[in-house]
Amino acid sequence: MAIQQTASAPRPTARNAIRWRHMVTERLLDLLLAFLIFLMIAPIIFLIVSSFKTSNEFVSSTGAFFPAEWQFSNYPELWRQANFGTYFWNSMIICTITTIIATAFASLTGYALSRFRFPGADAYGLGVLGTQLIPGTLFFIPLYLSFVWVRNNLGIPLIGTNMGGIILYVGFYIPISLWLLRGFFAAIPVDLEEQAMVDGATRFRAFWQIVLPLAMPGIVSAGIYIFLTAWDELFFASVLQIRTIPFGLLLFSGVQSAQSRYELICAGAVLAILPIMVLFLLLQRRLVEGLTAGAVK
Repeated sequence: MAIQQTASAPRPTARNAIRWRHMVTERLLDLLLAFLIFLMIAPIIFLIVSSFKTSNEFVSSTGAFFPAEWQFSNYPELWRQANFGTYFWNSMIICTITTIIATAFASLTGYALSRFRFPGADAYGLGVLGTQLIPGTLFFIPLYLSFVWVRNNLGIPLIGTNMGGIILYVGFYIPISLWLLRGFFAAIPVDLEEQAMVDGATRFRAFWQIVLPLAMPGIVSAGIYIFLTAWDELFFASVLQIRTIPFGLLLFSGVQSAQSRYELICAGAVLAILPIMVLFLLLQRRLVEGLTAGAVK
């Protein structure tokens, strides 16, 4: 017995060493995670703080990180000088209508592709996916010429209008949303609809009351994706003169090139971030459900 106890004596020490290594590893991983989070939020913190500085403090090489006196007047001044309210509400109108239209069309089309078999269904689905492999900038020249033709021949102004921005973004974001929602609808058992139709429901009623609520996490995820990408889009907005927030900030920085008001540009960027933060906080649960459901499916 004494020999056995002597032989087993080092075991607690070995266990302690293993626990100590695990603890050290976990703490190092925590520090690494904290460092990565700091790298991600540091530009946002700098942006918010800079939006309250004066012009001299912003460009001064010896200026402190925090302003000597917080200039809350930068935001009203931005609203007056850059006509920021027009760009803000244009972005809200364009992105909201685009999200509603694109999500509705993608939901109906994705449901049809996942439930009905018709000639060319697979080719159509692959064609829709294939459009995402083409860089969007290659569409610029034919798209611009199409907008000019519509204005000259039909009298409908699309360049520099909200209608043009809505048509542009709806066409851009339907394909990828359609492909995403097709997977969500395909994962929902067909038996649920068949049981509803046996009880007297029509195909549309079964879709509206049975399938659509089950696919809502995916629909919300697709809607958030559409809204965010449309909200941040700059290239086509600047070339087609669609007066959204990114184009407004770009135009304001160009107008003020002689004496750039960087603090006002930072204030505009902060105002551009706020709706996205509110949208994420309101729909965070739905977004996580959609991502996890898509991963499982």
